[in-house]
Amino acid sequence: MRNRFDKELASLHDLLIEMGTLSQQAIESAKDALLEQDVEKAARTHEFEREVDEREKEVERRCLKLLLQQQPVASDLRIISTALKIITDLERIADQACDIAELATYMAGQKYIKKLVDIPPMADAATKMVKESIDAFVARDIDLAQRVIACDDTVDALFDQVKNDLIALIREDSANGEQAMDLLMVGKYLERIGDHATNVAEWVVFSITGQHKNERVL
Repeated sequence: MRNRFDKELASLHDLLIEMGTLSQQAIESAKDALLEQDVEKAARTHEFEREVDEREKEVERRCLKLLLQQQPVASDLRIISTALKIITDLERIADQACDIAELATYMAGQKYIKKLVDIPPMADAATKMVKESIDAFVARDIDLAQRVIACDDTVDALFDQVKNDLIALIREDSANGEQAMDLLMVGKYLERIGDHATNVAEWVVFSITGQHKNERVL
């Protein structure tokens, strides 16, 4: 019975890796759509998001099957409940990548009011956070999870730089206002992606320790 349960958990890990990879691809596709003003890459982002949604349903189904058909101990329950929490954040990450892609589509025919200097490293940092948070879950690596949590400060600092630069441009010329707000929203979506990756990492810590944000849960 335990051997079967472990195989089901391994399969669950594989699905989560797929879902994480698709979420990363959605972010990268949205970033490229924005930088290259490429509407086809923006459309591809939506395809990644639909695939993430499909994986989310499959993970939910498998988690419920494990809960109903097996007899999980406390450590197993933490892993299963963590998986259910993780997929919610991954789904939202893909949604926010789509939001960026929609803005990229809208701005595709416009000349940018400034060179996009801080948005690419912000997207790269957020993508790395997503990848490493899933790696931490699969490997049960609490140190890696803590590093992901710490990386959120980098994304936040880049967002502050994006925001300050755009505010300065609006002050220089109010005609920059509309596009500046669109680019600010891009930065905000990336900042939220970083927050969701942080959530994943915090649930990884819970899956190992039973504590979530220093509070004992299970």
